[in-house]
Amino acid sequence: MHSPELSDRVLISRYLKGSEESLEILIGRHKERVYIYIVNLVKDHELAEDIFQDTFVKVIKTLKRGSYNEEGKFLPWVMRIAHNLVVDTFRRAKRMPTTSGSQDFDIFDTIKQEDPNVEERMMVNQIHGDIKKLIELLPDEQKKVLKMRHYQGMSFKDIAEDTNVSINTALGRMRYALINLRKLMKERHLNLTRY
Repeated sequence: MHSPELSDRVLISRYLKGSEESLEILIGRHKERVYIYIVNLVKDHELAEDIFQDTFVKVIKTLKRGSYNEEGKFLPWVMRIAHNLVVDTFRRAKRMPTTSGSQDFDIFDTIKQEDPNVEERMMVNQIHGDIKKLIELLPDEQKKVLKMRHYQGMSFKDIAEDTNVSINTALGRMRYALINLRKLMKERHLNLTRY
């Protein structure tokens, strides 16, 4: 496949004109990030695989219906579909992820929720405020990596370059930041799963 330089928009357009190869390139380009995102939320590879398949079935149906209109924002749109399917799965199972997850548990994933009502929005804002205060208590190196990753949306490659460390060091600092953040939350009885 010789088209990694084609934009998502061009690939979508070609797929809608009948090019199955364009869809393969598009899915191939984003599948790893989408799958990792789902696994981080559900902590279960089999369940993640099911949700991943459902996500792309929904993506294909929406594209074929001509309902896709998120110009140039294909990946965030796919992530939103995946997120909504995860939320639906947990609602059906009547449970939400808890903070007793694996070492790779990411606090920020449990507080993202689509279409919250006013009370939930206030609670989420309160939780975000509490977490921001706790982040300030982290060691400087961990705090910096966490802020760059979650608030500036930087890749670990960019973080590594920006802070003059290896990608592994940046990943390690992020991991320790999350572990320490979890400990601080536990000490202060901050509960992210009240709703």
